Amino acid sequence: MCEENKTKVTEFHLLGFRNLYNFRTFFFIVLLAIYSVIVVGNLLIILLVSFIDHLQIPMFYFLKHLAVADLLLTTTVVPVMLDIILKEGAVISVIGCLIHLCVYGIFGSVQCFVLAVMSYDRYLAICNPLHYVFLMNPNKCLQLVFGSWSLVVTLTLSEIVSIGQFEFCGLNTIDHFVCDFRPVIELITSNSSIIIIGDFVISGFMSLFPFAFIIIAYIYIVITILKISSSTGRKKVFSTCSSHLITVCTFYGTLITIYLSPSDKSHGDVNMYLSLLYLVVTPFMNPIIYSLRNHQIKTSIKKVLIRTMMVLEGQ
Repeated sequence: MCEENKTKVTEFHLLGFRNLYNFRTFFFIVLLAIYSVIVVGNLLIILLVSFIDHLQIPMFYFLKHLAVADLLLTTTVVPVMLDIILKEGAVISVIGCLIHLCVYGIFGSVQCFVLAVMSYDRYLAICNPLHYVFLMNPNKCLQLVFGSWSLVVTLTLSEIVSIGQFEFCGLNTIDHFVCDFRPVIELITSNSSIIIIGDFVISGFMSLFPFAFIIIAYIYIVITILKISSSTGRKKVFSTCSSHLITVCTFYGTLITIYLSPSDKSHGDVNMYLSLLYLVVTPFMNPIIYSLRNHQIKTSIKKVLIRTMMVLEGQ
């Protein structure tokens, strides 16, 4: 229950980018352009992998799910950001904020597990090629992806339900453009140490465990590559996992930067702008990385463009 001198909060005010509202038109156009590229790029990967026969292999199957997570994450966050820029702030109900936090957490965390599954796929393809087809069959791919989504949804929902048990009294302003965990927890007036500890454990498991798995997988991959006698052979084998490795470095580089940044309110703006790297820049870079560095993706895009032009010329 709230104290007598405090009223129960039913809605939150998202303050957003207070220091950038003088440039809101420019910021809005830039963010909208980036979001458009994210949508087009990730949708293109999803459609190509779904309908091009030679792309329906485990590596691209997992890439499709990474693109789905990227697309859903940015679609959850960016439209809200655009609305905040136009209105110089936004109002969201407490329930709506918790739902937003839940969805945002699910789509963000599932990327960690999909990247780990992709590293496992590269490990099997390079370190155990003779058994790769048997070990990475369609059923196994489905199980790995379904298990990743199920685990993340279960853990995130349990955390959000726990937060929902608390009441918010008095303060109702969130100095951010999303309902992120840190600023929401700061508004809980009662003792929230259990929630903070629980989030530390769950977030650590959902981010550090996949990261540790990826590192171990790549240690074995590097050892196997170094055993190849010819430099041409080493380059050819390494090229099969270079796009994934760049994606991992981009994703975890931004994630680590955010979580190593100071959590006090005086650095709120810094934390908020660092979040843009994770929420916007990474989903923006992933389709570009795979489109530019993967021969099969580039070939498929060229074929689709040629067919499209032929159809248009025929009309």
